[in-house]
Amino acid sequence: MQIYKGIEILGGMDPDCNIYLIDGELLVDAGTGLYFGDIKKEIEKLCDVSKIKTLVNTHCHYDHIGGDKKFKDWLKLSIAVHIADKKAVETGVGTLSELFGQTARVMTVDKTLRTDAIINTTNFSFVVISTPGHTPGSICLYDAEKKILISGDTLFETSIGRTDMYGGSQEQLVNSLKGLSALSIQYLLPGHGSPKKEGIDFLIKQMLNTLLTNKKV
Repeated sequence: MQIYKGIEILGGMDPDCNIYLIDGELLVDAGTGLYFGDIKKEIEKLCDVSKIKTLVNTHCHYDHIGGDKKFKDWLKLSIAVHIADKKAVETGVGTLSELFGQTARVMTVDKTLRTDAIINTTNFSFVVISTPGHTPGSICLYDAEKKILISGDTLFETSIGRTDMYGGSQEQLVNSLKGLSALSIQYLLPGHGSPKKEGIDFLIKQMLNTLLTNKKV
Protein backbone atom coordinates (compact mmCIF):
# COMPACT_ATOMS: atom_id res chain seq x y z
CA MET A 1 0.00 0.00 0.00
CA GLN A 2 1.37 3.41 -0.96
CA ILE A 3 1.44 5.73 2.04
CA TYR A 4 3.38 8.56 0.41
CA LYS A 5 4.35 8.91 -3.22
CA GLY A 6 7.38 6.66 -3.59
CA ILE A 7 6.90 4.83 -0.27
CA GLU A 8 5.08 1.50 0.01
CA ILE A 9 4.30 -0.27 3.28
CA LEU A 10 4.55 -4.07 3.19
CA GLY A 11 4.03 -6.84 5.70
CA GLY A 12 3.01 -5.82 9.19
CA MET A 13 1.19 -9.10 9.92
CA ASP A 14 1.83 -10.33 13.45
CA PRO A 15 4.57 -10.99 14.47
CA ASP A 16 6.23 -9.07 11.62
CA CYS A 17 7.14 -5.41 11.63
CA ASN A 18 6.20 -2.98 8.88
CA ILE A 19 8.54 -3.16 5.90
CA TYR A 20 9.01 -0.02 3.82
CA LEU A 21 9.97 0.00 0.14
CA ILE A 22 11.26 3.41 -0.92
CA ASP A 23 11.52 4.45 -4.57
CA GLY A 24 11.90 0.78 -5.46
CA GLU A 25 15.52 1.17 -4.34
CA LEU A 26 15.66 0.88 -0.54
CA LEU A 27 14.10 -1.50 1.97
CA VAL A 28 13.70 -0.58 5.62
CA ASP A 29 13.47 -3.65 7.86
CA ALA A 30 12.87 -7.24 6.85
CA GLY A 31 10.30 -8.74 9.22
CA THR A 32 10.76 -12.22 10.68
CA GLY A 33 11.01 -13.88 7.29
CA LEU A 34 7.89 -15.95 8.02
CA TYR A 35 5.95 -14.15 5.28
CA PHE A 36 8.89 -13.66 2.92
CA GLY A 37 7.24 -15.45 0.00
CA ASP A 38 4.20 -13.19 0.04
CA ILE A 39 6.27 -10.03 0.47
CA LYS A 40 8.59 -11.09 -2.36
CA LYS A 41 5.63 -11.43 -4.73
CA GLU A 42 4.32 -8.03 -3.69
CA ILE A 43 7.67 -6.34 -4.26
CA GLU A 44 8.01 -7.96 -7.68
CA LYS A 45 4.70 -6.37 -8.68
CA LEU A 46 5.78 -2.93 -7.49
CA CYS A 47 9.23 -2.39 -8.97
CA ASP A 48 12.26 -3.60 -10.88
CA VAL A 49 13.85 -5.59 -8.07
CA SER A 50 17.34 -5.24 -9.60
CA LYS A 51 17.32 -1.62 -8.40
CA ILE A 52 16.97 -2.53 -4.71
CA LYS A 53 20.51 -2.22 -3.39
CA THR A 54 20.22 -1.69 0.38
CA LEU A 55 18.21 -2.98 3.33
CA VAL A 56 18.39 -0.86 6.48
CA ASN A 57 17.49 -2.40 9.85
CA THR A 58 16.09 0.12 12.32
CA HIS A 59 17.30 -2.13 15.16
CA CYS A 60 18.39 -5.66 15.94
CA HIS A 61 15.21 -7.40 17.14
CA TYR A 62 14.20 -10.54 15.29
CA ASP A 63 10.86 -9.22 14.04
CA HIS A 64 12.89 -6.63 12.08
CA ILE A 65 15.95 -8.67 11.02
CA GLY A 66 14.74 -12.27 10.74
CA GLY A 67 14.18 -11.88 7.00
CA ASP A 68 17.55 -10.24 6.31
CA LYS A 69 19.27 -13.33 4.93
CA LYS A 70 16.35 -14.22 2.67
CA PHE A 71 16.34 -10.72 1.19
CA LYS A 72 20.12 -10.80 0.83
CA ASP A 73 20.10 -14.17 -0.90
CA TRP A 74 17.33 -13.01 -3.24
CA LEU A 75 18.47 -9.50 -4.13
CA LYS A 76 22.22 -9.60 -3.37
CA LEU A 77 21.74 -6.32 -1.52
CA SER A 78 23.73 -4.79 1.35
CA ILE A 79 22.50 -5.02 4.94
CA ALA A 80 22.99 -1.79 6.89
CA VAL A 81 22.72 -1.57 10.69
CA HIS A 82 23.74 0.98 13.31
CA ILE A 83 27.16 0.12 14.70
CA ALA A 84 25.76 -0.39 18.23
CA ASP A 85 23.48 -3.23 17.02
CA LYS A 86 25.91 -4.74 14.52
CA LYS A 87 27.19 -7.46 16.86
CA ALA A 88 23.66 -8.52 17.79
CA VAL A 89 22.64 -8.90 14.14
CA GLU A 90 25.80 -10.84 13.32
CA THR A 91 25.71 -13.20 16.34
CA GLY A 92 22.01 -13.39 17.15
CA VAL A 93 22.68 -12.49 20.81
CA GLY A 94 20.18 -9.85 21.90
CA THR A 95 17.85 -10.25 18.91
CA LEU A 96 15.16 -11.91 21.07
CA SER A 97 14.67 -14.58 18.42
CA GLU A 98 13.69 -17.04 21.14
CA LEU A 99 10.56 -15.00 21.86
CA PHE A 100 9.43 -15.80 18.31
CA GLY A 101 10.31 -19.47 18.60
CA GLN A 102 13.14 -19.00 16.11
CA THR A 103 16.92 -19.22 15.97
CA ALA A 104 18.67 -16.12 14.63
CA ARG A 105 20.60 -16.68 11.42
CA VAL A 106 24.26 -15.75 11.76
CA MET A 107 25.15 -13.30 9.01
CA THR A 108 27.49 -10.47 8.08
CA VAL A 109 26.48 -6.81 8.19
CA ASP A 110 27.72 -5.04 5.06
CA LYS A 111 27.42 -1.41 6.19
CA THR A 112 27.59 0.09 9.68
CA LEU A 113 25.59 3.24 10.20
CA ARG A 114 26.41 6.15 12.46
CA THR A 115 24.53 9.29 13.42
CA ASP A 116 24.15 11.80 10.58
CA ALA A 117 24.89 9.27 7.84
CA ILE A 118 22.88 10.06 4.71
CA ILE A 119 20.86 7.47 2.78
CA ASN A 120 19.69 8.71 -0.61
CA THR A 121 17.19 7.37 -3.10
CA THR A 122 15.92 9.03 -6.27
CA ASN A 123 13.35 11.18 -4.46
CA PHE A 124 14.33 11.03 -0.79
CA SER A 125 17.29 11.93 1.38
CA PHE A 126 17.22 10.37 4.83
CA VAL A 127 19.57 11.24 7.66
CA VAL A 128 20.28 8.53 10.22
CA ILE A 129 19.31 9.59 13.74
CA SER A 130 20.56 7.47 16.63
CA THR A 131 17.65 6.86 19.02
CA PRO A 132 18.81 4.33 21.64
CA GLY A 133 16.38 3.18 24.30
CA HIS A 134 14.55 0.27 22.72
CA THR A 135 17.94 -1.18 21.75
CA PRO A 136 21.41 0.41 21.87
CA GLY A 137 21.51 0.73 18.08
CA SER A 138 17.94 1.82 17.39
CA ILE A 139 17.72 4.43 14.65
CA CYS A 140 15.19 6.63 12.90
CA LEU A 141 15.43 7.86 9.31
CA TYR A 142 14.43 11.48 8.72
CA ASP A 143 13.79 13.35 5.49
CA ALA A 144 13.80 17.01 6.53
CA GLU A 145 12.43 18.36 3.25
CA LYS A 146 9.43 16.04 3.20
CA LYS A 147 9.12 15.95 7.01
CA ILE A 148 9.00 12.15 7.10
CA LEU A 149 10.25 10.11 10.06
CA ILE A 150 10.67 6.34 9.76
CA SER A 151 10.80 5.56 13.45
CA GLY A 152 11.34 1.82 13.86
CA ASP A 153 10.29 0.83 17.37
CA THR A 154 11.30 4.15 18.95
CA LEU A 155 7.89 5.74 18.40
CA PHE A 156 4.52 4.35 17.31
CA GLU A 157 1.21 5.94 16.38
CA THR A 158 0.04 6.00 20.01
CA SER A 159 2.93 4.62 22.07
CA ILE A 160 6.68 4.06 22.37
CA GLY A 161 9.03 1.10 22.21
CA ARG A 162 9.56 -1.06 25.28
CA THR A 163 12.67 -0.53 27.37
CA ASP A 164 12.42 -3.55 29.66
CA MET A 165 14.13 -6.01 27.31
CA TYR A 166 17.78 -6.82 26.59
CA GLY A 167 19.69 -3.60 25.83
CA GLY A 168 16.76 -1.33 26.64
CA SER A 169 17.09 1.91 28.59
CA GLN A 170 14.29 4.20 29.70
CA GLU A 171 16.75 7.05 30.30
CA GLN A 172 18.16 6.72 26.78
CA LEU A 173 14.67 6.64 25.28
CA VAL A 174 13.83 9.90 27.06
CA ASN A 175 16.89 11.54 25.53
CA SER A 176 16.06 10.10 22.11
CA LEU A 177 12.53 11.47 22.20
CA LYS A 178 13.82 14.84 23.30
CA GLY A 179 16.00 14.84 20.20
CA LEU A 180 13.06 13.93 17.98
CA SER A 181 10.98 16.71 19.54
CA ALA A 182 13.27 19.26 17.89
CA LEU A 183 12.38 17.99 14.40
CA SER A 184 9.56 19.13 12.15
CA ILE A 185 7.65 15.90 11.46
CA GLN A 186 4.48 15.65 9.42
CA TYR A 187 4.51 11.93 8.59
CA LEU A 188 5.36 9.20 11.10
CA LEU A 189 6.12 5.77 9.63
CA PRO A 190 6.50 3.40 12.61
CA GLY A 191 7.88 -0.10 12.87
CA HIS A 192 4.48 -1.50 13.87
CA GLY A 193 0.93 -0.28 13.47
CA SER A 194 -0.45 2.44 11.26
CA PRO A 195 1.42 5.46 9.89
CA LYS A 196 0.37 8.79 11.36
CA LYS A 197 -0.03 12.18 9.69
CA GLU A 198 0.05 15.40 11.74
CA GLY A 199 0.09 15.74 15.52
CA ILE A 200 3.52 14.14 15.86
CA ASP A 201 4.92 16.93 18.04
CA PHE A 202 2.06 16.48 20.51
CA LEU A 203 2.50 12.70 20.45
CA ILE A 204 6.18 13.00 21.37
CA LYS A 205 5.35 15.37 24.23
CA GLN A 206 2.77 12.87 25.51
CA MET A 207 5.26 10.02 25.39
CA LEU A 208 7.93 12.06 27.14
CA ASN A 209 5.46 12.88 29.88
CA THR A 210 4.70 9.17 30.25
CA LEU A 211 8.37 8.38 30.67
CA LEU A 212 9.18 11.30 32.93
CA THR A 213 6.39 10.39 35.31
CA ASN A 214 8.17 7.04 35.72
CA LYS A 215 5.50 4.87 34.12
CA LYS A 216 6.99 1.61 32.92
CA VAL A 217 7.01 0.98 29.17
